[in-house]
Amino acid sequence: MPNVSPVLHGGVDEGEDLRVAAFRELREETGVTSAEIHSEVPYWLTYDFPVDVREKLNKQWGSDWIGQAQKWFLFRFTGKEEEINLAGDGTERPEFGEWAWMTPQQIVELAVGFKKPVYKEVLKYFAPHLQLDSAGQSSLNP
Repeated sequence: MPNVSPVLHGGVDEGEDLRVAAFRELREETGVTSAEIHSEVPYWLTYDFPVDVREKLNKQWGSDWIGQAQKWFLFRFTGKEEEINLAGDGTERPEFGEWAWMTPQQIVELAVGFKKPVYKEVLKYFAPHLQLDSAGQSSLNP
């Protein structure tokens, strides 16, 4: 079973350190506090929302959302699976309905189409830090 979660992204508060924001988002969205940053993509990655998604977000949030710019971090999960709680820390509305450990390829395959290029780029960057075990599961290189 892997101990890698390369799919963390979220909002950064004004003036907030990016690493602090990454830990905060991890805690808010998954309840996880037992983690350490292993690596980071040194540049921002962006994508545009398709028209239908953009229209939905504009109705939902009342402003013109064109896309997102994201900073990505690779975490090593150091806790036990019981710590993972998709209700998060209770400060935010849950964003996820389920979770699973996946291979990098599975992550790309299951990503929504307009985000796939970003996921591919992130996983290409993190690939030197990952290793697959005999069952094809990812873990971090020491």
